[in-house]
Amino acid sequence: MPIASENSSLSSTSPTLLQRVRGGDADAWRRLTDLYGPLVFHWCRLQGVGEHDAADLTQDVFAAVARAVRGFEQRSTGTFRGWLWTITRNRIRDFFRRRAADAGATGGTAAWKQLAAVAESLSDDPDEYTDKAQLNSLHRRGIELVRCQFEERTWQLFWLTVVEERPTSEVAAEFDISANAVRQARSRVLRRLRQELGDLPE
Repeated sequence: MPIASENSSLSSTSPTLLQRVRGGDADAWRRLTDLYGPLVFHWCRLQGVGEHDAADLTQDVFAAVARAVRGFEQRSTGTFRGWLWTITRNRIRDFFRRRAADAGATGGTAAWKQLAAVAESLSDDPDEYTDKAQLNSLHRRGIELVRCQFEERTWQLFWLTVVEERPTSEVAAEFDISANAVRQARSRVLRRLRQELGDLPE
């Protein structure tokens, strides 16, 4: 029994979210900011930036992304999330440098200088500042982006084995298909999801 009729090369031939953003697709840009905006805001808040300033910084980050995304090239050791963290980290550093300078000029406390010093030492690794809950939220937003690209059965096979973590053999028996067919369906969805999230080379 076939598990789906969608093109098996979908994940390698369809334009990814980043490709569409680079092409000037306004809807893709909205989807990108919806997908990653909450994560950038979380990163800013985690470093002690106030809620209002964190919202402003998030806008600044995506303004920088808009300017630079056409030249962004993924490498086997890099991800879009890592690149986005680098931009965010730099904006956080700039924010605290300005606040520390302003505090020094007006005779303010040393608190801003201390926060600026902490910001200067932030790691290159976004995973140090992204807990499991934030990653799960990011992945769930990404899942919603790709769901419409797959037939219901393929999606069910992915959902049951990845999200609900049911054994492949159990799901294969339930759908009266081979375990390999389940793995192939799951792989197609995961590959597409990773591409939408910018976590695989083009």
